[in-house]
Amino acid sequence: MQIFLPIADVPVDLFVLLILGAAVGFLSGVFGIGGGFLMTPLLIFLGIPAAVAVATEANQIAASSFSGVLAHLKRRAVDFKMGNILVVGGLLGSAVGVEVFRIVKSYGQIDLFVSLCYILFLGSIGTLMFLESLSTIQRSRKSVNTFNHKKKHNWIHGLPFKTRFKSSNLYISAIPPVVIGFIIGILASIMGVGGGFILIPAMIYILGMPTKVVIGTSLYQITFITAFTTFMHATQNKTVDLLLALILIVGGVLGAQLGARVTVKLKAEEIRILLAIIVLLVCLKLALDLMMTPNDLFSITYSNES
Repeated sequence: MQIFLPIADVPVDLFVLLILGAAVGFLSGVFGIGGGFLMTPLLIFLGIPAAVAVATEANQIAASSFSGVLAHLKRRAVDFKMGNILVVGGLLGSAVGVEVFRIVKSYGQIDLFVSLCYILFLGSIGTLMFLESLSTIQRSRKSVNTFNHKKKHNWIHGLPFKTRFKSSNLYISAIPPVVIGFIIGILASIMGVGGGFILIPAMIYILGMPTKVVIGTSLYQITFITAFTTFMHATQNKTVDLLLALILIVGGVLGAQLGARVTVKLKAEEIRILLAIIVLLVCLKLALDLMMTPNDLFSITYSNES
């Protein structure tokens, strides 16, 4: 069933969008990610302009992440204090990122810019997560819970403004969470992602949070940041397609609930290695698309400028 998206200015299949939304929502519930790292490239592959895909996907991520948070709340797996600090940094980063997005878009290079950002970040993070997950699985065969049973003190523990996070059983500075949130906010506004593929490793390896509360807390932060990013893109860049967002939200909310139920059946290291594999596959697809010669070397577009 074909429908026409007014802002994207392209026809798409309704059922394909619903299926994609449900699949990404499922990943959101399982891995604690917004899913934008996967959905945004998929929307671009369907022919939707990168600027519209980025801005609209942020809206879908907000809805599916909120649904995932509700599911994790039932298991008391959300650190609200840590989440609120991450949100503060994220809001600042999102405002900066939207402005950068506007500037790049004005030069007509937003498609290339978004693709290069995906390849850079997904390739780096995916590789690191995959290698670490393999190492963790190997160690887990020799000892129990090798990942969380030792808490290493590093430079973070020497920073000022320390506060206690009871849900995460941590006593660390509030500065690192603010900085991490700031970076995630920039990525959310430029790449149309929730930033979970960076936020989750950062929460585990830098902040030292236990895996059991990382996913729920990640979704909590992502909900606020992507909602704010959507508002900024809608008001400043006029690139949010509400019809597309609504379709993705319907599928995403349903998928997130199912994904949250699957999470309890997977081990922490299994969740991380599966996420790493998915990240690397998306990165590979984007890289191949940039290297392949397009079918049409030239295109003709109409300009409204006089």
